[in-house]
Amino acid sequence: MIQRFAAAIEVHQSDTETGWQQILQSASLTVAELLEQLDLPPSQWAEGARLGHELFPVRVPAPYLARIERGNPADPLLRQILPVLDESQSNEGFVADPLEEFRFEAGPGLIRKYQSRALIVVTGHCAINCRYCFRRHFPYQDHRLSPERREEIIQALAQSPEINEVILSGGDPLMAPDSLLGDWLERLAQLPTIRRVRFHTRLPVVIPQRITKSFLDLMSIGASRKVMVLHINHSAEIDDAVREAAARLLQAGVLLLNQSVLLKGVNDDAETLTMLSEDLFDAGILPYYLHAFDSVAGAHHFALPDQRAIEISEQVRARLPGFLAPRLVREVPGAESKTPLDF
Repeated sequence: MIQRFAAAIEVHQSDTETGWQQILQSASLTVAELLEQLDLPPSQWAEGARLGHELFPVRVPAPYLARIERGNPADPLLRQILPVLDESQSNEGFVADPLEEFRFEAGPGLIRKYQSRALIVVTGHCAINCRYCFRRHFPYQDHRLSPERREEIIQALAQSPEINEVILSGGDPLMAPDSLLGDWLERLAQLPTIRRVRFHTRLPVVIPQRITKSFLDLMSIGASRKVMVLHINHSAEIDDAVREAAARLLQAGVLLLNQSVLLKGVNDDAETLTMLSEDLFDAGILPYYLHAFDSVAGAHHFALPDQRAIEISEQVRARLPGFLAPRLVREVPGAESKTPLDF
């Protein structure tokens, strides 16, 4: 089994769509595999991990797995992907749809929360299942997009001139093949009101090999500015392969931003977040948002009180220049924008 994961990482030299898909196909899908790979005693983790896995399956690709310290149950990357017993417990105030996204659905695959922006659920698939994901209960089966529905979404955007930015999300939009992403970009390029296309993705972090030449070629489609919002919570997630992927995206003219989630036991101290901002900037990625935790069912063990979050954010701002200090925000259902918590 160890050889299988090592082989999966070896294919990272490939600059083809097949290469990253091979890594994806070798992703760890069982609790037993995950515990064995990380030298963790099954007797300590098995029951809670099994219950959590049944609620939200384990999925972690080899490049990300390789960054986790073996035998360290406190590793901050491990905490993000290992199911625990807490996930099977119900807690008041923690719900399946903490952002009440159902209120803003404009038909399957299209969410309109804000006046000038629209979000398209390109796919329901992810390369990694983050245990704190606010969409871990999202009904992706109801948002599958047929070619006809994709055309309906484009027509809806064409009839909404107030929308000047489209967010490709999911799941993870980069899980879609280049052919499908190219089709979306070609269609959006026909709408003169769309000034920006934004990708919300974790794939360049968990499988940096996804940033192939064929994908980069897509970034030149249309006149809209391409923006990629990555999701990195800890400096240990940034290795040479991630830095290389970021450099290639920058060379293609993509603006790189990062949003993090403030997570108990992962990054809930000023030193960790300060280092993250510095390392992001060194990789050409600008810190953007630090999200206060969304109260999603099954992930209450990651939550911090708002006052503690504000204290941490203030300490980070004191250590960094303003352009490197991410803004602490919460997404409040129905609000016209993100709600700042610290100023």
